Amino acid sequence: MSTDTPAASSTHENDAGRPQTGWRLSLYTVIFESDTRAGRLFDIWLIALILASVLVVMLDSLPGLPPVSQLLFDRLEWVFTLLFTVEYLARLACVRHPLRYALSFYGIIDLLALLPTWLALLVPEVHALVDVRVLRLLRVFRIFKLTAYLAEFQALGAALRASRRKVLVFISAVLMIVVVMGTLMYVVEGPANGFTSIPTAVYWAITTMTTVGFGDITPKTDLGRFIASFMMLLGWGTLAVPTGIVTAEMTARRIGSQPVSRTCPECLKEGHAPEAHYCLLCGTALPQLVRDGEGVK
Repeated sequence: MSTDTPAASSTHENDAGRPQTGWRLSLYTVIFESDTRAGRLFDIWLIALILASVLVVMLDSLPGLPPVSQLLFDRLEWVFTLLFTVEYLARLACVRHPLRYALSFYGIIDLLALLPTWLALLVPEVHALVDVRVLRLLRVFRIFKLTAYLAEFQALGAALRASRRKVLVFISAVLMIVVVMGTLMYVVEGPANGFTSIPTAVYWAITTMTTVGFGDITPKTDLGRFIASFMMLLGWGTLAVPTGIVTAEMTARRIGSQPVSRTCPECLKEGHAPEAHYCLLCGTALPQLVRDGEGVK
């Protein structure tokens, strides 16, 4: 897996406020910036911890685990929870606006990554709760923390946001088609052939157009089969539309992308090109980017 990580000063992190001096700036550089060796190593280790913690959650759900394995998973879970708690508190401590970061998307994901384990410890298992283990299942939200450290996730998210209006228009058109075709099938087939209502017929139209075809409802008349065949062919060609929209947006963004913004550790001047060796303002040597398969220059 590529270890490329996004630029240090992404939008959601800058919103929380970059400190100017002191230990908070040093901590911020390690946690939020990935264009230095320390920041890159921090991101790589955090990705490894996230994947390991999600693996523990999945293994912990297996039935019939021996007591030794159950005890091991419980202890590992607490290790991960403590590490993520320290990381979350460090993030809040090094930004100028902790509440703003806590309420951001990634701040909420960070909280969800550790909150269920603490709640499972603090909230007693009373009958008013369905089951306290439901809280522990929320630990899988840790997997979303990966989106903060992999550039590919952020590129895909940016493309989806940029093309959301086109995708919404496409989904609206598909919904109109399945409603019309479902209603038509309800008229053609009727309750005698399983199309007991218009919502049921629309459900059939959705499964047919998406080429899922569960087979729980099938047309029996010749006209109904003709309509079903048309729906299958229409769905086969339609499924590629949103993929093309997002792919075109990703290509356009890649062509028009700008160089990574790097920060001088001395004067905090930003905007240096990836190949720059010295700060363009004060002349301080810049920490060199770590690229795939290469060390620090």
